[in-house]
Formats: sequence, structure tokens, C-alpha cells
Amino acid sequence: MSPLDAVTTVPIRTLLVANRGEIARRIFRTCRDLGITTVAVHSDPDADAPFAREADLAVALGGASPAESYLRGDAIIAAAQQTGADAIHPGYGFLAEDAGFARAVIAAGLTWIGPEPETIDAMGSKVRARELMEAAGVPVLPGRTLDADPDEAALRGYADEIGYPLLVKASAGGGGRGMRRVDGPDGLVDAVASARHEADAAFGDGTVFLERYVTRPRHVEVQILGDRRGTVSALPERDCSIQRRHQKLIEESPAPAIGDDVRERLATAARDAARALRYVGAGTVEFVLAPDGDVFFLEVNTRLQVEHPVTELVCGLDLVALQVAVAEGAALPDEAVDPDAHGHAIEARIVAEDAAAGWRPQTGAVERFAFGDAEPTHPDGAACGTGAAGRGDGGSGHDAALGVSSQTTLRVDSAVDPGSVVSPHYDSMLAKVIVHAATREGAIRRLHAVLARGDVAGIRTNRDLLVRTLESDEFRTVTHDTQLLDGPRLDALAAPLVAGDALRWAAVAAALAAQAARRADATVAATVPSGWRNVPAAPQTVTYRVQSSDDVLVVGYRLGRTGGLAELSADGARSTPDPSDDGASSSVDSSVDGGPRATEPVVGDSPTVELVRASATEVVLRIGGVRRRFTVHAGHDAVWVGDGRGQVALVEQPRFPDPGVQAAAGSLDAPLPGTVLRVDVAAGDAVALGQRLLVLEAMKMEHEVTATCAGTVTAVHVAVGDAVDGGQTLLVVQSDDGGEAA
Repeated sequence: MSPLDAVTTVPIRTLLVANRGEIARRIFRTCRDLGITTVAVHSDPDADAPFAREADLAVALGGASPAESYLRGDAIIAAAQQTGADAIHPGYGFLAEDAGFARAVIAAGLTWIGPEPETIDAMGSKVRARELMEAAGVPVLPGRTLDADPDEAALRGYADEIGYPLLVKASAGGGGRGMRRVDGPDGLVDAVASARHEADAAFGDGTVFLERYVTRPRHVEVQILGDRRGTVSALPERDCSIQRRHQKLIEESPAPAIGDDVRERLATAARDAARALRYVGAGTVEFVLAPDGDVFFLEVNTRLQVEHPVTELVCGLDLVALQVAVAEGAALPDEAVDPDAHGHAIEARIVAEDAAAGWRPQTGAVERFAFGDAEPTHPDGAACGTGAAGRGDGGSGHDAALGVSSQTTLRVDSAVDPGSVVSPHYDSMLAKVIVHAATREGAIRRLHAVLARGDVAGIRTNRDLLVRTLESDEFRTVTHDTQLLDGPRLDALAAPLVAGDALRWAAVAAALAAQAARRADATVAATVPSGWRNVPAAPQTVTYRVQSSDDVLVVGYRLGRTGGLAELSADGARSTPDPSDDGASSSVDSSVDGGPRATEPVVGDSPTVELVRASATEVVLRIGGVRRRFTVHAGHDAVWVGDGRGQVALVEQPRFPDPGVQAAAGSLDAPLPGTVLRVDVAAGDAVALGQRLLVLEAMKMEHEVTATCAGTVTAVHVAVGDAVDGGQTLLVVQSDDGGEAA
């Protein structure tokens, strides 16, 4: 029996999604399948966002910040009434776990797609949640609530009772906000104060508590479902241990490398929690899994999770359809009650941030965004079917053993399309790429390939980090924990995929694509190679800065009379032909765009390089006898070059820089657009290396700007509350040795 076949008591005809981005698009897809009219609400920056365009109806909330738009419960309910909606789905984030909003929706005569407001209240306080779970027999970690500000001695006494390391955690909210790790007494007071401030700013509740921190833990969670008849279900568990700053990046189901006894304890504890809460709808019980196999309750999220697709794909269920069915009054279908997992699914979150630069969020326009040949697939498993291709229990030979090729399903849930603009006002997640295969190894291989070959331009993402993490020994052998990306391995895992020789060839491809574009646009002598002279002249040169690292590459090239390379240098490694060569061709490739073009070997200390063909969007080189293809996209701010292994953004440098635009020595600039939250120094203050100077708030997170040298603050250009643009000078520090601060 499916949710569509269930007897309903309150049929939903029109549904408003009180959210944005990929989760709104995801819910709309299921609504279209169910024949439900969809309504979007949007802020001013989101007026032309994909989710707003895809809805049947859309209502503007106004403003840009969440407080002006997606957190305005009264305006959202008014939009539902204006459009004739009879139900509201909150998605996740914003008002999804706001019991007051749920009550207001119900009071307005609308169907609330979520658990009872009382359940949200109980789990909205992590302190209350701990108490309820402990009473229900669910194992919890030692902890202590800080209802008021204790003095330092009392605070240290509480911490000593719990033991170090410990976490300071916000009672309200989630997503890693209001959470600080403390390894010893010295950092305790500051951690509590900082967590309180962030929690109060993010959730309007500064209550925090102390909790034992499990060293080298894994983060494992169980999806729960419940209906109004008292049926509860525990679905296959998910492992969400690949995190940064307590926010998940890679999730998979079922959790690898755990025994059947641990799996059963997780499911039993989740069902006990659901029964204690009389849970209705979809939720998640999260656990800490200690290295010795002990399981401890972490929290209950009373909403759909970002990582729900991996559960959908291993179960062949549509969790949003089940949420709708339960809200209408239907019973959970048999196939949704304690189902088994079939195959393995892994999800990777594509977020707009630079992992190598301290997880710095990125903003701007998305110029290209494509992963594999996937389109948004039906989330109930239709894309992966109910036979061998979907459940991984058929096929033969090598493919069946690895779960690749026909054994895999690719799904992309995206918030953006080419042309979308990433704003500093909201979360930095752009999309989720999910693969389902017969085996974990098969899923890893396919996801790795899809991410590495993905075409993203216009904005930096964490794609390189995800690819390197998937191929790491720790992830493949399941020896990782939640601290993998917070430890010494981060530098290696965050290293760009295109580096070394590959970076030099990418710069060559960028330069040759640019000259091909100029030739294509030429109005005179269009058939003459760029830079051609009757008498051999100096090579053409172009300088690129690597956007992700600020490294500089210089490419010099000269083309022969028929367009082949007569001379080439990249990053100082020059290859030249024999002096007797006048640039004549040595071979011709008749498949070149626009007609024949010569391919000429270049000799010297570097590998022999031949230009096979070049256009504005593709360059093919034969390097040391190996043919390599590069895709090139000339974007607004950079040239994006891909080689099948990854992409790099190169910024062409002006030949004659304008000295008038140079920043003053010691200037510290805003790493991204945001709002100044705190200013800790004034002009004339002496500062130490690494000292916090001010704090920006952007993309729902706090970002510290610290001193890059010891010195003296000579100017402060911003105040608390100021909105700043990325690259704007915030303050100036004169170093003690008289040099630049940055």
C-alpha cells in the first residue's frame, strides 16, 4: 500500500512551503506527483530564484534578511490564506522547529505538516530533551545545564564533574551554532560566553549546557516516522560523521562498519524515543557512537533532515509523500514500518565556501552548475526502481560486484541554476549530489567521478574537498570520525585537485582558448593565427592568478603560420622548437573547429606539447604523447578550466596595473559580504598575531577577522551594524617591523 492509496480524512489540495532553496524545490516535486498545487514565499533577493519560479503560485514576503522574510510567521500564514492553501510544510531551518509557528498554522485552520507543537517544544530545548530521553531509557551523556551565569569557580566545578573535553551547547536551535569545544579550564569561561552570544543571536535563547565530549566519535542518526494511530517506525540509520564545524558534508546509509548489535540498539533507542514523544510525522533521532560501540543520545530533530535522500534511496520511499499522507490522517503503509536497507547511498553537500581559506563562505553569481547527466529524480525510488538496478540485488560480472554502471542511480537536489546569485543572507549550501549503488564501494566510485567531473563556474565551492575525502583511506576504510576535517589532515584534504603540472597545463589551455576566442571574433585577417609576424617575434604572454591560492602563472606562446604551437612556456618552463623551424606545420588535424589547423611538436626540457585544436570553450593538447582535453569557460571574474579531474579558476592579470587602486599597506579586507557584529579594537591599539579584531555575521555564521601580524591599529573604517561588501577595507594594522599586515 502506498500513501496515495491510503484512506485520507483531510485531503490537501494546495500546499505552501515556508522555506527556500533546494528543500522547497524538493517538496514541490512530490507535490506535483501528488497533484497538489504549490505555493512559494520568497524574499526580495529570491524573487527570481529557481524555487520561486517553479511554484504554481508565489508570494513576496519582502526584505532580504531572514528576519524580514522567512522568519515572519504571520506573513507566511497570510500568504497561505491569500492563495487558498490548506497546508504548510516548513522544510528545514527557519520556522521548521518553531512550536509557536506550528500552533499559529493550526489556529488559522491550516494543516501543519510536522509533529505536534508539544513535541517540537519538548525537543526544541536540548535540556528538556535530555531529561525526557533519560526517562524513556534512552542512553544520554553526562551533562549540566547553565540556567544563569555561574561564577567562574562554580563553572569550573561543573566542568570538573563532567570531565574534559566537553562541549558547550545551545539548548535551542542546531546546525553547530552556539556550540564550542573546551579541552581545559582556561578556555571555559570564554567558550560559555561566546556560545551564549551566538545562541541568543541565532535562536533568541541564550541558554547553554555542558556535556561530555566523546573523543573520536561518529555521528549516527535514525530516521523515525509516526502516524496518529500510534505506529512508529525506525528506518535504516545514516552515518553523518564527515562534518566541518558541526555541520554535515557527507552522509551515507546504512552506516558502514557497525555490527548488528549496534544497529539494533540504535533502532530500539530511536523507537523508544518516538514512542515517548508520541511522534507524528518525520523526524530524526541523532546519536553519538563512541569508538567502543557505546551509543549516546544527542538530540531529536523534529523535521525532515537535509540528508533524507540517502534514506529514500535505500528504502524506495518518498518521505515527503509520507509526511503529507500522515498529515492528511493516513496510517503509515506497511513498507514504511521498519524497512530494510537495499544497497548503499551516499550524499555530498556542495556548499559555497573555500575550505582551504578557513571555510570562508563565497557569494556571487553561479555561471555554470552541472553534475553528471542527472536531473531531479523522483525521490520515492522510482528512478532506481524496485528491481536489480534500484536495489542492487541483480546484475552480473564486474559491474554487479562494484555496484557501478547500470547498478547506480544519480540524483541532484539543487538550490541553484546557472544565473542564480548566492546571497550572504542565507545558508551556503548550493546542492546535494546523491548516488545509490549495490555496494558502498560502488557508491563511492560513482560519486567521486560525478563530483570530479562536475562543471561549476562563477563561485568557489567545497567540491575539491569532497572528492579528496571520498578517495581518502580514512573514509574508504571507515576509520574516520567527526574530527577528520578539523584535524591535521584538513590541509591535504582541502588541497586543490588541479595542481602542479596539471595547473600549468590548465593555464596554457586558458591562454590558447582566449586567443581562439579573439580569432573567432576578429573582423579582419580572421584566418591568420593570433600574433602572427612574417619574421618570428617574441611570444605572446598572459599572466594568471590562481583564484583559490593567489599563486601566479605566466604563459608565453607563439603560433606557427598555420596555427600550431611554435613556442610555449608556462610558469618559467620554456619549450622551443629547433632554430631552423620557421613555424611550418608538421601534421594537420582536419577535425579542428573551423577547418584544418597545424599541430606542431615543441621540444626542450619540458614534455613535447602539441596543439591539437583550440576553441573558446575547449582546448586539446598532446602532452608527452598523451592527448588531454580541457574545457574552458570564460566567466565574469575568472576563467574556469576543467581537465576531467577537477576545475581551477584563473584570473587574468592586467598587463599594466593601475597603481591608484592599490590598497594601503596593512589593510584587512572583508572576506565576504556581511554585517559587522563586533569590533574589538580601536585606532591606536596594539595587537598580537592572531588576535581577534572584529567579527562579521554572514550566511548564518560568525566569521572572525584576526591580525595577520603583531602591530598597531592605525584605522578602523567600520562600526557595529554596518553592512560591508566582500573586499571592503575594514581596518588597517601597521606591523611592528613596518611592513604590511596582510
